[in-house]
Amino acid sequence: MPTAYLLICCDLDFENEVVTQMKKFRDVIEVNRVFGVYDIIATITSDNTDKLRELITLNINKIPKIRSVLTIVKNET
Repeated sequence: MPTAYLLICCDLDFENEVVTQMKKFRDVIEVNRVFGVYDIIATITSDNTDKLRELITLNINKIPKIRSVLTIVKNET
C-alpha cells in the first residue's frame, strides 16, 4: 500500500481546525500538530498511488486555511 507523509503549513491559529478536518478522511492514519517550519505532519495510505494522489489533491489540499502541503511518498521496495 502506498504511504505518504504530508508536511502542512496553515494559517495562524487554525491548526486544530485543520487537524479535525483531516481526521475525517479514512485514509489518514495519523495527524499531529508540530512546532517549527511546518504546523502539521500527517501520514496517509491508500490502496494505490492514484487514490493517494486524488485524496491529497482533491480533498486535503482544499481544506480551508491550508497554505501549503509538502508531500513525501514512501518508496515501496
